[in-house]
Amino acid sequence: MKKYILFDNDGVLVETERYYFLATQRALALYGVTLTDSYYQEIMSKAITAWHLMLNVGYLQEDVLKARAQRNIFYQEYLRNEPLYIKGVENVLHALSKNYKMAIITTSRREDFEIIHADKRLTKYMEFVLCEEDYPRAKPYPDPYLKGLELLGGSKAETLIVEDSERGLTSAVNAGIECVVVHNDFTVSHDFSKADYKIMKLSGLLELLKEKS
Repeated sequence: MKKYILFDNDGVLVETERYYFLATQRALALYGVTLTDSYYQEIMSKAITAWHLMLNVGYLQEDVLKARAQRNIFYQEYLRNEPLYIKGVENVLHALSKNYKMAIITTSRREDFEIIHADKRLTKYMEFVLCEEDYPRAKPYPDPYLKGLELLGGSKAETLIVEDSERGLTSAVNAGIECVVVHNDFTVSHDFSKADYKIMKLSGLLELLKEKS
C-alpha cells in the first residue's frame, strides 16, 4: 500500500518546460547558435545540456557562462509573466493530501522554484521540496529520489514517483521506486517503456491509487 508520493515539478505540477527551452533557445541565438525543438528533445531525454553547441563552434567556457546567465534572465521573465498552472492539479493535490505524505523533487534551481511557487498554492500540500542544490547528483542519477525517500522516512515499496520525462523516469528506476508517468505533449517523444504506470492527466493518479489500495 502506498503512503508517500514524490512529485517531479516541471511538466507534472506546472507547465514550465516549454519556457525553459525557449529561454535556452533565445540565449543561444544571441551567439548565432540554433537550437531546434527536436534536438532539444533528444538531449533532454539523456540529460545533456545544449551548451556544447556553443563550444563546438569555437566559443569558450566563459562565453557559455554568460549565455547561461542570460538564459536564466529570459526564463525568469517567462516564469513571472506566463501562465504556469496545469488545470486540475491543485484539486488533485488537495484530495491526495488526505491520505498521503507528499514532496517535490525537482532539478530546478531553488531561485526559479520560488518564483514559480511564490503563492504556495501547490507547495502547501508538501512535506518539503528538494531542488538541484539539495543533492550531489541530479536526475537521471537516483540521488534526488533516494534523499526524498530518506527524508520522508518511508520504504521504497510504500512510495510512488510521478514523472513526465525520460530522465526523471530513469532516476526513479535507478532508485528502485515505482514510477507513474503523466502525459505531457512536450516530452511525448521520450522513451517511457520502463514506467510502471502511465496516465493521461494527474487526476488519473487518484484512480490508480484507489485500485492499488
